[in-house]
Amino acid sequence: MQFTGTDLFSGVTFNVSDRDRIGLVGKNGAGKSTLLKILCGWQEPESGTIVVASGQTVGYLPQEMIPDSVGSVMEEALTAFENIDGMERELESLAAEIAERTDYESDDYTRLLERHNEVSEHLSLLGGGRRQEQAEKVLLGLGFRHSDFDRPVAVFSGGWQMRVELAKLLLRHPDFLLLDEPTNHLDIVSIQWLENYLAQYSGAVVLVSHDRTFLDNITRRTIEITAGRIYDYRCPYSEYVVQMQERRASQMAQLTAQQRQVAQIEAFIERFRYKATKAKQVQSRVKMLERMEEVKVDEISTESIHFQFPPAPHSGKIVVEAKHVGKAYGDNQVFDNVDLLLTAGRKVAFVGRNGEGKSTMAKIIVGDINDYSGTLKLGAGVTVGYYAQNQAAMLNLEKTVYETIDDIAQGDIRPKIRNILGSFLFGDDDIDKKVKVLSGGEKARLALAKLLLTPSNLLILDEPTNHLDMDSKDILKNALLQYTGTLIVVSHDRDFLSGLTDELYEFRDGAVHEFKGDIMEFLESRKDEQSGIGKQGGQSSQSSQKSPTEGKVAYEQSKERERERRKLQNVVKQKEQEIEALEAEIAKRDAVLASGEAQSPEYYKEYQSLKDQLEQKMSEWEEAVIAAEE
Repeated sequence: MQFTGTDLFSGVTFNVSDRDRIGLVGKNGAGKSTLLKILCGWQEPESGTIVVASGQTVGYLPQEMIPDSVGSVMEEALTAFENIDGMERELESLAAEIAERTDYESDDYTRLLERHNEVSEHLSLLGGGRRQEQAEKVLLGLGFRHSDFDRPVAVFSGGWQMRVELAKLLLRHPDFLLLDEPTNHLDIVSIQWLENYLAQYSGAVVLVSHDRTFLDNITRRTIEITAGRIYDYRCPYSEYVVQMQERRASQMAQLTAQQRQVAQIEAFIERFRYKATKAKQVQSRVKMLERMEEVKVDEISTESIHFQFPPAPHSGKIVVEAKHVGKAYGDNQVFDNVDLLLTAGRKVAFVGRNGEGKSTMAKIIVGDINDYSGTLKLGAGVTVGYYAQNQAAMLNLEKTVYETIDDIAQGDIRPKIRNILGSFLFGDDDIDKKVKVLSGGEKARLALAKLLLTPSNLLILDEPTNHLDMDSKDILKNALLQYTGTLIVVSHDRDFLSGLTDELYEFRDGAVHEFKGDIMEFLESRKDEQSGIGKQGGQSSQSSQKSPTEGKVAYEQSKERERERRKLQNVVKQKEQEIEALEAEIAKRDAVLASGEAQSPEYYKEYQSLKDQLEQKMSEWEEAVIAAEE
């Protein structure tokens, strides 16, 4: 298969069995989405064949599409059952024919019974007479409310319309379900529901996703596309990563061993080429080299964004203080009477179903929304950096990549624009491109680059991982872990949030509920809550806003941790300076030794002593870094 003149993959062969759960992985541009389109028949392969067993159905959800629905949410969902009438008529016809036949031992009669059973089972899966009930179950699972069922699909956002398309696909219940980034438009609760649904799904599932947790919870098999080939692993994503690294290490070891063997054979040939007594052995080794198949090592993409946030300017103890805040859109009261106190240095997550007010609260804090009830104020010296959910769409499409950054770069930053863009994978050939021709991922990276140019001590990120691949998400997460300011992050990506924040606010049923703990602990507590099991101890998903007094106590504790962390950071900086000085001195001595001039024994002793000191300082630096991170 080719795309824009480049081979995506060739000679790809694999089978999908009845209840397979397959994750399709590979770097951006490897051909994952193209392969899904070929499997579902949207695109023809340039060579080879796709074989689907007779009577088997294939359903496909692309990453993006433009729905053309004109009916209500429920009406559109029920269109998934349009083929049921035909199946019911076929079932009646089969039953009538079976009743008339008397050739009970014939193959034809057996095939008739098998087809009757097959259609009957399929009808049962599709819901048959329970169409409305089935549709309600799926729509509610994907986040719709009963009050949404009669609303026209066209009034919903693109993300919600994609949920309707996903609902229709699930209700059709194809034998092979192909999903391309199905979690892009879902919240955490809906993602968990989809995981449970797919776990019980009777057909095969093949999916592309950048959500590690989603892949691990669903897939039992991982197919990697790399360098035009595929590798098939019988394990979930996390196990695949380990096995993939082992495979590449093995390939490197085999290549090294082969190169050593080739060098030995070539040395033998060269040494005995002109000796008649060795002619037979020489010819044998020449043929051995000709027959030898070169060990190939898979390409490993080393391209990834790399950056760190600038040091956060100093702010007051209280960063955000909200009292009795409420927001309504017309008759829809999104939330009301919310109290919120954020102290400096805290990292918190906003979670909850879409439409419950997470982004709205973020916009109130940054000042984009002013018509709300209650009061909200920022603390002394607070400067806000904001990445909106539609940040990429807010870029000026007619400006170039360079102009986008140049417009806001000031002072010492201006000469570094090319370096900044390079760290976000924009090379010299890219900086003069207009924003409108960039991909979704490129726009997301450009929006992140803009965020770095103005130092802030309150960073608010609304779904920052949309359109980012797994490596880029990891790098962003590491940069946020080292960020010294206050962080509010809105995200549905459980893997991204895990370990990044240790406190979250759940937006649910018009209220905001505080939870002390990690996202995984929160999700576990919700499971227990839904099962009727109470959580013991200090963790609770019930509303428990902190009073200003409690906030001050928490601040004092965090200040002590911050003091210890800064002390360790100073140690790290000191070790780095000592290492730099030692490396400079060793480099000088290396230059002297490279001249070939003889030196005194004392000189060599000092040289070795410097190298020993460097090794010791490196060890001390490593210990200090680990301690600071902990």
